[in-house]
Amino acid sequence: MNNGQKPRLLIARAIFPQVIERLQQYFEVEHNQDDVMWTPQQLQQRLQDKLALFATPSEKIDAALLDACPNLRMLGLMAVGFNNVDLSQATKNRVMVSNTPDVLTETTADFGWALMLAAARRVTESEHWLRAGHWQNWRYDSFLGVDLYRSTLGILGMGRIGQAIARRASGFQMQVLYHNRRHLSPEQEQTLNARWVSKEELLKQADHLILMLPYSSATHHTLGAAELALMKPTSVLVNLARGGIVDDVALCAALREGKIAAAGLDVFENEPRLLPDFLSLKNVVLTPHIASASTATRQAMAMCAVDNLVAMVQEGKPRNWVNPFSA
Repeated sequence: MNNGQKPRLLIARAIFPQVIERLQQYFEVEHNQDDVMWTPQQLQQRLQDKLALFATPSEKIDAALLDACPNLRMLGLMAVGFNNVDLSQATKNRVMVSNTPDVLTETTADFGWALMLAAARRVTESEHWLRAGHWQNWRYDSFLGVDLYRSTLGILGMGRIGQAIARRASGFQMQVLYHNRRHLSPEQEQTLNARWVSKEELLKQADHLILMLPYSSATHHTLGAAELALMKPTSVLVNLARGGIVDDVALCAALREGKIAAAGLDVFENEPRLLPDFLSLKNVVLTPHIASASTATRQAMAMCAVDNLVAMVQEGKPRNWVNPFSA
């Protein structure tokens, strides 16, 4: 891909300055440090003469954009998930797509526990109440929550992050149940003290349910009204995975009607435009897709995306190639 001139690359959003500096060693870089939210048409226009794109989950890389940018050959995503990319069209157009696995596993697992604890123990609800000046005295029944210690943790989707979440459960002496398309090996199950169960049994037994499924058309609305109805009224749901895995309308109804006790959500359908109903509910903890947001992890993600793009130039393929095709 190198004919003596540096290939042109677009960075779609603001990013760490050291990322730009490193990319400039290999590419002629156009960046967006003002963090302007380009329209799809503006993004298409800027990509016309670019061979590569450094992208985030914010950009929709659909068939229309890919077809409108015939020079584009490399897409380096600063993300693990790639549901914002039309992967089949990218493959058809011979655009190599890469992601950033592994580097955010532990940070995301930590945040899953933060959401689970905050939702179960009503942390944000009680803080808002305190800040509003309502705390006048102690009451025996103030903000009674749900215990984690020796409860049952359910994990739907037992990949890298799901397993990292399960490892942390031993400190709470929790029983760990999981459902996945593939069973873990007996050795992995023993190490994690985890047991495979059917999806229905998982929903019925879990005191705390964490979703770690990848999003696809097959997992769209994996949890809807019927599935939520199977859960305990004392249960807590945490979604760290992707919006669309849960039917948000059905979830709001379940929270409002007390069909489940609480939820902790970092992802939403049609984010950042979440359902207004969520804002009126006290029994849900809402965060703006920040599960990987530690300084070290976001820097590692960015540099992993850079490594992928550099490998495309130097080796003809990225290290984390999600749509491999023959040359």
